[in-house]
Amino acid sequence: MTEPDVFGAAELRQAVLQSWEASPTRFREDANAEEDLRLGGYRERLLVELAQNAADAAGSCGVLRVEVRDGELRVANTGAPLTAEGVAALASLRASAKREGGSVGRFGVGFAAVLAVSDEPSVVSTTGGVAFSAARTRDAVAQLPGPAEELAKRSGEVPVLRLPWPTTGEPPAGYDTEVRLPLRADVDVDALLAEFTGQAPDLLLALPALTEIRIGEQAWRREDLDADRLVVHGPFRSDRWLVHRASGRLSEAALAGLGVEARHAAEWRVTWAVPLDDEGVPIALAEDVLHAPTPTEERLSLPARLLASVPVEPDRRRVAASAAADAVLTYAAECYPALVGKVDPAHRTSLVPLAGFPLSDVDDKLRQGVTDRLRVAAWLPAASGKLVAPLESKVLEHVSPELVELLADVVPGLLEADLSDTRHRRSLHVLEVRRLAAAEIVEAVTGLERPPEWWYRLYDALAPVEGADPAAREEFTALPVPLADGRTVSGVRDVLLSRPGADPDPAALLSTLDISGLRIAHPDATHPLLEKLGAHPAGPTELLDAPPLEDAVRRSVADARSGVDVRPLAEAVLQLVASTQPRDWIGALALPDADGDFRRADELLLPDAALLDVLDEEYVGEDGPLGVLDEDFAAEWPADLLRAIGVLNGFAVRVEEDPVEPDEGFPDVHLWWAEQEAAQPESWPPPRFVGIRDLDLVADDGWPAALRLLARSPDALRALREPGSYSAWWIERYALLAGAPPRSWRLPEAEELAGLYDPVPDVGLDAQHLELAGVRGELRIADTDDAADILERLGDPDRTVRAGTALRAHQALADAVASRTIDPAEIDPPETVRSVSGAVVSTGRAVVLDEPWMLSVLEAPLVVAGGSPDQFDAEALAELLDLPLASEENTMQVVGEGRTQSWPEVGRVPASCELLGIPVPTGEVTLHDGLRVRSSSGEHRVHWWVTSTGAVHAERTPDGLARALAWAAGAWHERFALTALLADPEATTLLR
Repeated sequence: MTEPDVFGAAELRQAVLQSWEASPTRFREDANAEEDLRLGGYRERLLVELAQNAADAAGSCGVLRVEVRDGELRVANTGAPLTAEGVAALASLRASAKREGGSVGRFGVGFAAVLAVSDEPSVVSTTGGVAFSAARTRDAVAQLPGPAEELAKRSGEVPVLRLPWPTTGEPPAGYDTEVRLPLRADVDVDALLAEFTGQAPDLLLALPALTEIRIGEQAWRREDLDADRLVVHGPFRSDRWLVHRASGRLSEAALAGLGVEARHAAEWRVTWAVPLDDEGVPIALAEDVLHAPTPTEERLSLPARLLASVPVEPDRRRVAASAAADAVLTYAAECYPALVGKVDPAHRTSLVPLAGFPLSDVDDKLRQGVTDRLRVAAWLPAASGKLVAPLESKVLEHVSPELVELLADVVPGLLEADLSDTRHRRSLHVLEVRRLAAAEIVEAVTGLERPPEWWYRLYDALAPVEGADPAAREEFTALPVPLADGRTVSGVRDVLLSRPGADPDPAALLSTLDISGLRIAHPDATHPLLEKLGAHPAGPTELLDAPPLEDAVRRSVADARSGVDVRPLAEAVLQLVASTQPRDWIGALALPDADGDFRRADELLLPDAALLDVLDEEYVGEDGPLGVLDEDFAAEWPADLLRAIGVLNGFAVRVEEDPVEPDEGFPDVHLWWAEQEAAQPESWPPPRFVGIRDLDLVADDGWPAALRLLARSPDALRALREPGSYSAWWIERYALLAGAPPRSWRLPEAEELAGLYDPVPDVGLDAQHLELAGVRGELRIADTDDAADILERLGDPDRTVRAGTALRAHQALADAVASRTIDPAEIDPPETVRSVSGAVVSTGRAVVLDEPWMLSVLEAPLVVAGGSPDQFDAEALAELLDLPLASEENTMQVVGEGRTQSWPEVGRVPASCELLGIPVPTGEVTLHDGLRVRSSSGEHRVHWWVTSTGAVHAERTPDGLARALAWAAGAWHERFALTALLADPEATTLLR
């Protein structure tokens, strides 16, 4: 029975056979083309191609059923039945019935995939059937001479799908078309079906027209939840997908490079799809292939699957290089941010392609395009609630939700807190999102005006960052800090932190004052982080150490006189000092005085100050250097506290460490400084200066009381007893006791000064007070003034000075010159001097005794001497008095020869020396029965003599021998004892 030829199969066969017969080469070309498709292009694409054809036929809601029956693989589908045009397309390698309408298939070659499993494929439909057969094609070709020859060369291989034959059969009930493929013996049916089951879920995603695929007893069904989400239900699991679809028409320029038939498919379609877990969280793909819309071999590394109508090569494995392909890929990249925007904001960055090597040229183009679009599209959730583009966004390096909340309206484009998590870091780096580290945070908040509570919350949010990142600590030192006075300053260092728990809060005392530069943090902004960053707790000590407070105090008097109310400052400082040690500069604090004005605290006296009783009245008051503190103000504060800030009760002592120049606040200090420097240049300036203030303000008759007041003050006593004390120096010279400076008097018991100085009159002071004032108690030359004063007194004929006192005074003067305590060039030589006889003689006649033996030939009233010859520097005294030495004025010669003996040979000399414990001289002495010396004026009898050559002469008398022996032995003080011993041996008993 002949099958009805409803599709014109005979005509198609006849046309093909005639073409082959006319051109065996055509047969060869068709055979080669089909072989290429079977062996290469459509290898492993059987279900894909059949499903794609089924989808084209179905249009929508298509169902595909696959089963193996009677050795045949049968694939049935719903949708449009087979037509003559469809049969023509199946029998053609380069023509498709699907030229319009955007069908997936384009070239009519996809059916060639059946040759991978069958040599006898057929298609039955509700409209008829058509079959293809390798065996029947061989038989037909064998009848053609030219093609037969080629067939022999090909070992019987023929293009199976070129010659259709009518066939009968009906598709299964409910289906419109069924492809029947008798399987070759070498086909592994189980492996083939397993391959199909693996492809089924993806085909339902790729082919929207299909909604169900059944393979044997298993079924997969797609459920479209909405326009963006679908579920592919399978036998063992359900796959959830998020999709974004877009379409449009390609431009003429994009289509220009395509073939004639391809140009008719001007519509482009793109679907991006990403799998979701059960919670709806996207599962980023690590690696996939481009689907066009069924799988190609273009490897992709994008997190989502791309299904796009990209022009592909005939085998549907590679993208065809063309402007159209580039255009579709560009549209796909532009659509990608829309897919990302459909994901929950917390998971959107998982769809950002991470940095890496592209897997193909298509992958390279897509990755770059997608990344570029993601950078400029607004899809990242900002803390402000808006969506922002990555290139306009910022993310915190160290973050907390609180910090992001605080900075949401401060940092434009700041992303939500969750996006600062490390799981988003790589994605945001690819998108070039700027990360804000500590320095940028500080920069962002600098200049803001926010309430103190806001700043406290900011510090609290930044505290964990500071603890985790050592580098952040240094950056955070530049953070703004709101101050208690309403200002906001940049920088934490030097900020003082109030203590809200203190009663009263030290900082609160100053916070309302207008003190330029004083930076006290607002109590509501005070956070422990600020102290860690360099701020200081604002206790009394820290506040008093703040330079701005010091500056405010120093200018407080000027401020008060310009109309500023400085009482709050004074009260605040007094409260601070009540809790800690005062500072030197606090004496500059302006306080009200009794005259209604303001003065420095250290220029004011307490209303009942003891110092008021000793000061000259003209120095205290409106026009004087000192004033009296306002009584009402003084009554408000403890006297001890007022004294602590410098208000005077007694004399104030000022101490300066490491001074480099004289303190101008003390009278005559330059003179004292110069004297001290000249006396000890190697140790000047001193390590410290200690001075008692206001000594020059004492009334002339107030010094006895002033001295008693000084003696009661431990600080003043220490100042007066300081080595080289300035205050003691000044009092000695300028204080007045009975109308004269203290150094002009001597203590009553200082008898060694009798004649030189008068005893101090009774001024109601005891010896301690007198000594404290500098009343002399001993013969002492401390400076040039002392030397000049003593010289004047020694040459005063109205004074009765004992010889011993004069000798000691001259020796002290000589010692002062020799030790450089005084400089003779700074003292005018006296016109009169005191001689050894006690007489006052003109300096024009006097000489300084430098050789004691010459005293025997000189007139005692004309000789000035001092002390014993072995301790007395006659040259120094002569220089000071501007007098000649006696040896320079007189030339003497011993008369007679005498008898020369060594000292040990002279009777009684060894024994006398032994008794006194002095050495026996080793030299010689020349003894004379009567010793005389001759000068230009005549001869003189002497007891002993030493010539210019050092020869010692003595008369044979105890006195003469004793003097010579004492000189030779260097024991001048023992000469009187020697006289006694040499005169009477029994004097030993007396000496004992």
